[in-house]
Amino acid sequence: MKSLFISDDYNEILNRINALNEHTQPQWGKMDVAQMLAHCCEPLKVPLGKLTLKKPNRIMRLLFLLFKESLYDDKPWKRSLPTTKEYKIVDDKMFTNEKTKLVELIHELHSKKDQNSWPPHPVCGQFTTEQWGKMQYKHLDHHLKQFGV
Repeated sequence: MKSLFISDDYNEILNRINALNEHTQPQWGKMDVAQMLAHCCEPLKVPLGKLTLKKPNRIMRLLFLLFKESLYDDKPWKRSLPTTKEYKIVDDKMFTNEKTKLVELIHELHSKKDQNSWPPHPVCGQFTTEQWGKMQYKHLDHHLKQFGV
């Protein structure tokens, strides 16, 4: 599985983001390209301590734990999966601004590739550095494929 903490994979993601333009159309889903870029920023903020998600009730946490491994395994995510409320982007966004923000967050996360301690995910608990890197790569890969890059 690829990871944002592996330099070749990190560079691949950046190249794919750079292949987008404000007119790139989705192959599925409701977001436009600027909204997708804004959406992709949100999960990156969690391990960086810039976004705190609400803790779900115990039953929902148990259900999420059943799917925890699917966040960073090799199996691609299905199209049009539901997203958590904090990650939903419904308002209009500026492509250039969102692209810049996303690239900056990816750089920041990649710079922490040697970090050993991460804040716990409020839904799934602790992730290792390896798991964070794989999960973040997988999420970006999913949405870049959504936009054909």
